[in-house]
Amino acid sequence: MDPTPTIFFFCSSGSRVAMKGAAVLPQVMVSSSATMSIFHLIIFICFLLSISYLVFLTSASWCPPLAFPQQTTRQFEQRTDRFWEFQEESNSWVEVKLPFDLVSCVNDNCTKVGLIDQTSKAEEGHLANGKDVSNKTKNLKMREGDLTGLEENSYTVLPLRRRMSLTKMSDTSIWVTGESGSIYERFWNGVQWVIAPHDLQLSAGRAVSVLIVNRTIFAISEEGNLYQMKLSDWEELKPAFNQSINKEAEQSSVIQMKSGTVSYDGLRVYFCTKTGLLLELSEVEPPRWENHGRPPGADVAAIADMARIRTDVVYTISSTGDLYEYDKSSRPSWKKHLQNEETDKDGSLLPLQGCMIYGLSGDHSVSLFLLTKGGKLVERRLHQRKWKWITHGSPEDHHLTSITPFLEDELKERFFSLFLTTSTGSVFEYQIPKHLRTAQEDQISEAWQNHMHPPNAKAARGIPGLKFQLGRILFALDDGRLAELHLPGLGGQNSGPTNQFNRKKLSSKYIWSILDAPESEGWNGEYCTEERGPMNCIAGIKDEPNDSGNIRSLTRRRKGTKAQQDYLSLGTSRSRLVKASEEYRFPDNWINTSFRLSLVQAGVSFFIITEAGLIFEYLYTESVWLWLRHDHSTPMRGALGNYNGSVFFVDVYGTLLIRERSNNELAWINCTAMRKGRQVIGGPPWDGMSGKLKVTAEDALFFVSKSGRLLQFSVALRKFKWKDCRSPPETKLACIIDQEVFRENIVFVVGINGRLYQYNKVTELWHEHHQSQHLVLSRLPGTAMRPSFFSLTGSLFMLSEDGGLVEYHWNAWNGWNWVEHGTPSKDVTLVAPPSPCIKGNQLFLIGSDGNIYLRYMDQLIWRWKNCGFPQNGDGDTRDQTEMGANDRMQEVCMDNDPTANLDINLENPNDQNRKCDPKVAPTRPIPFSEDSVIFELRDGRLAEIQKARDSKWVWQRIIGTPTSSCKGSYLTALAS
Repeated sequence: MDPTPTIFFFCSSGSRVAMKGAAVLPQVMVSSSATMSIFHLIIFICFLLSISYLVFLTSASWCPPLAFPQQTTRQFEQRTDRFWEFQEESNSWVEVKLPFDLVSCVNDNCTKVGLIDQTSKAEEGHLANGKDVSNKTKNLKMREGDLTGLEENSYTVLPLRRRMSLTKMSDTSIWVTGESGSIYERFWNGVQWVIAPHDLQLSAGRAVSVLIVNRTIFAISEEGNLYQMKLSDWEELKPAFNQSINKEAEQSSVIQMKSGTVSYDGLRVYFCTKTGLLLELSEVEPPRWENHGRPPGADVAAIADMARIRTDVVYTISSTGDLYEYDKSSRPSWKKHLQNEETDKDGSLLPLQGCMIYGLSGDHSVSLFLLTKGGKLVERRLHQRKWKWITHGSPEDHHLTSITPFLEDELKERFFSLFLTTSTGSVFEYQIPKHLRTAQEDQISEAWQNHMHPPNAKAARGIPGLKFQLGRILFALDDGRLAELHLPGLGGQNSGPTNQFNRKKLSSKYIWSILDAPESEGWNGEYCTEERGPMNCIAGIKDEPNDSGNIRSLTRRRKGTKAQQDYLSLGTSRSRLVKASEEYRFPDNWINTSFRLSLVQAGVSFFIITEAGLIFEYLYTESVWLWLRHDHSTPMRGALGNYNGSVFFVDVYGTLLIRERSNNELAWINCTAMRKGRQVIGGPPWDGMSGKLKVTAEDALFFVSKSGRLLQFSVALRKFKWKDCRSPPETKLACIIDQEVFRENIVFVVGINGRLYQYNKVTELWHEHHQSQHLVLSRLPGTAMRPSFFSLTGSLFMLSEDGGLVEYHWNAWNGWNWVEHGTPSKDVTLVAPPSPCIKGNQLFLIGSDGNIYLRYMDQLIWRWKNCGFPQNGDGDTRDQTEMGANDRMQEVCMDNDPTANLDINLENPNDQNRKCDPKVAPTRPIPFSEDSVIFELRDGRLAEIQKARDSKWVWQRIIGTPTSSCKGSYLTALAS
C-alpha cells in the first residue's frame, strides 16, 4: 500500500480531482524538554501553511471556470409568503403572520437576528432579479415641480390596509372606514367639514367597507356580516333566497360577505362572498336576493366592474387571477376571458376593483383597466365587437396596487386620467388620449405623472382613491389619515363643495392637503356636536360672540402646511442629537424613583417599593389602615402599573411579574418567562384613576425593554401575549410619557435623545413630533392633561433636561404647540416626574429644595404656588404668576390641624434621636383620590395633600412606613 496520502478536491461541476504526495499537516507536540526553539517552531508552522495554500490554489485551477462563485454576490431569494412556527404549548406547527421577527434568546437575553418581510409572491417575482429597487428608484427622474428631497424610507413597501375604504354619498357626505374598523362620515355643514361617528355595535366587530344604495347605507364587518343602517342604528341583514336556489345558497347563516360594489345606476349592489359566490341585492325594501353562483371550476375573488350600458353584465376576477364575465341574459352565463402571451408575462390579474371607460378608442368602444399581480396596468378593450388585451405597464421601478374609479375630468378634454397608487405609497396619474386607433399612436410624451405623496405621509397600499368632484381626489393614508389631491383653489381642509369655477384660471398642477382623522385612528379630528356653532352636525354657524361680547371665528385654523409639519416621518428630522443619545446613561435608581408608588384602588390601597426591594401595600380594611407585605424570591425595583386589580412589578433583573389574587390566595405570574417575553425597565405612568379607564377586548399595557424598544403586552380576557413594537430607527426609548389617556390608540414616548415620539397602535407606525433643536426633554415619565373626554383639547406635561416644566398643547384652532413654563424660581429646578393631572388644570411638581409646587390655571393664566412640605411653617407659600414677583398673591398651601391626624406626632417632634426629614423626596407622586395626592418624604415616610372645601390645598397627614428612618407606630401583616 502506498503510504503517500491522497487529497481529493471537488469542483462545482461534480468532478473529482485527486492529488498524490500532498503535504499533510502533522501533529506537533511541544514539551518542556523540546529542543526546538519557539522561533523555529513558528517558522515550521508557517512553512506548512504556505504549502497547504499552494496546494489549494493548484487544485482550484483544475476546476472549470466559475467553480467557486464569489460569496458577496449571493442573495437570499424568498420564494414564498407562508411560514410556520413550532408552538411548544400546543406541540404543533402554526402559520405566522408576516412581517415576522426572527429572535434568538439566550438566558432570557433576546435579540432580533432577522426579519421575514410581508411581501406577495408577485412582488417577490418582481424583485427576484437581484437588483436593489431602492437604489434604482432614487434615480427616478421627477417631472418639473416635484419634490426633490426624499426621505430615507421613501421606497419601503407598505403593509396592506384591509379595513380602509372611501365611499361617496354626495358632494357633501363622504363615508370612511378606518384601519381600526370604525365608520365615520365627513360632512360639510355649510361652514366646515365635520366628522360624525357611525360605528358598528361592539358585538358586530370591525367594519371593512360601506356601501350606499339608493340612500340606503350598508356596512360589511370583518367577520363577513352585512348590516343595514335604520334610524341611526345598525341591524344585521342576512341573505334569504328562494327555495329553488341550490342548497349552498340556502344556508344563509354561513354566507360571509367579502366585498361589495354598487351598480352605476345606484339601485343594485353585487356582493362577493368569502366562499367565492356572486350575490345580487336587486331591491332593498323588501330585500330581494339573487345568487349567481360562481364560474365553472373557479370562484369570485373580486368584482372588477359592471357595465354601464348593459346593466346585467358583471366582470369578476378569480383567486387565480382570471377575468370572467357574467351575463344572466346569455347562455352560458359565465364566460372566461383568455389572456394572451404578452399579458401572461406580467402575471395573472390582481383581484381588486378595476375601472371601465367608454369611448376611449371610438364611440362604441369599452375599456376595462385592471392590474396584474406584477404591478402592471393592463386593458381589456372591446372595439368593433372584438376583445383584445393591451399592456400599459407601470412607471419605472414602481409596483401599482390600486386604481381610482374613473370620473371624467372635463378640464382635460383631450385625455382620460387614471390615478393609481403604488406599493411604496406614491400616487401616479396615467393620461390616455381619447379616440386612440392603436395602443402606440398619439401617445403623449409623459404619460405617467408622479404626484408623489403628502409631506411625511404615504398613500395607503391597495386602497383606491375617491374622485368626489372635478379636480378633487381623496386618498386614504397609510397612517390612518386622509389626504386630498386637488387643483389649487379647489380643495383642502377648509374648502367645501365647489360647483362653479373658472377653468382658465385653474392650474394643471395638483397639490396635497392632509385631512385629520378621528381619535379612533389615533388622530385629532373632533366629532361634531348638537350644540349651536361651527361644529354642529347638521348646519354650522360661522361666528359666535364670546363672554366679552366680541365676535371671533370659531372655525378651525388648520390651514397651510403647519398641520403637516407637526408629525415627521422617521428619518426626516434635521436634529438627531446622536451624541447626547450615545452618552446618556440611566441613573441606578431610575426605576425605583419613577415607579416606587402605584395606586391599586382609590382611597383604599396602594403599593410602595422600598430601596431594599421589599413590597408593601397600604390597605384600608375593617376600618383600620395597615401595611401588608408581599414577599418574593427576588428584590423588586418598581411597580409599573395595574390592570383589573392585578399589579405589575419589575425585579432587579428586569423580569416583569404580576401580583394577583387567584380564588382566595395571592399568586405571582412571570410574564417575562412567557413566549416572546422580554426584560423591561419602565412602563406607563398610569395617571388615570382606577375604574375610570374603559375595559375593551383589546386592552394591553406598554413597557420599555432593556434594549430600548416598546413592548405591547396584551392583558384582555387574560390572553397574555407579547408584541415587539420596535423603536424609532435613530434612537432607543427612554420612557413612556402617556398611554392612551391623552389620545386613544396612541403611546407617547421620549427617546434617549430627548425627543418626543408617538406609536400608533392601530397602524403600528412611529412618528416624531416637531421639536426645536434647543429643547431636550428629560428621560422621566410625563402627565397627560385632558379636561374633558368629549374634547381633544389638552396637554402633555414633561420636564426638560435642565429641570424646567414643558407643555405640549393641542387644540383645534392652533394644532400642536410647545410651551415652556420654566421653573418656580431661579434657584429651584424640578427633579421628579410631574404628578397626575387634577381637575383638568392642576398638577404638582417637586423642587430641588424639597418643596412641592402647584402649577395651575387661573383665569387663563398659568400660576405657580409653593406648597412647601408637611409641618413647614416657614416656607414661601405665596403665588407666583408668569407676570413676575409684583403680581404675587397671598393664597397659600397650608398645613392641616396636627391633632386631626393620627399618624403625625406619634413621637415627640423635638426628640433628637428621630432621623426625620419632612422635605419631599424626588419620587413620582400618585393620586390617592380625585382630590388628594401621595408624596414620599426624604426620611421614607409618606405624606398626603388634599384639597379642602375652600379649594385650598392642605397637608392632610403623614403616613409612617415600615422602612422609614423616622419611626412611628403602624400595623403590619404578611400577605399570603
